[in-house]
Amino acid sequence: MYQIAPHQIPILTTFEPPPGLEVERIVGPCWGITVRSRSVVGTTCAGCQTFFGGEITLFTDLANDSRNEAMNRLEQHARVMGANGVLGMRFDSSELMQNANEIVAYGTAVVLRPARA
Repeated sequence: MYQIAPHQIPILTTFEPPPGLEVERIVGPCWGITVRSRSVVGTTCAGCQTFFGGEITLFTDLANDSRNEAMNRLEQHARVMGANGVLGMRFDSSELMQNANEIVAYGTAVVLRPARA
C-alpha cells in the first residue's frame, strides 16, 4: 500500500473552499516540482515485467513517489507564501530527456478563514 504523508493545510482539486471555510485572500500561483529518472537496473527489471503483462509495479511506485514529493513541495511553497490552503491543485508531467521526467503539482495558494454566518 502507498504511504501518503498527511498535509498540514488543505490541498484540494476543487476551486471552492471546503465546507465551513471561505477564501479571505488569493495569494497566487504555487507549485512543487521534482525530476526523477529511471535507473538502468529499474528499467531492465520493468522490461522483464512486460513479458508477463499486467502492471509494471516499479514504474507505478516511481510515479506515486514522484507525485507525493511534488505535492509536499507544493505545500511547502504555499506555506512559505503565507497561504493556509491550495485550491485547484493539478499535476503535470513531461519528459525532460530520455529516462528523466519532470512532475509538477500546481494550484492557487489561498488564505482560508471560517465562513461568516
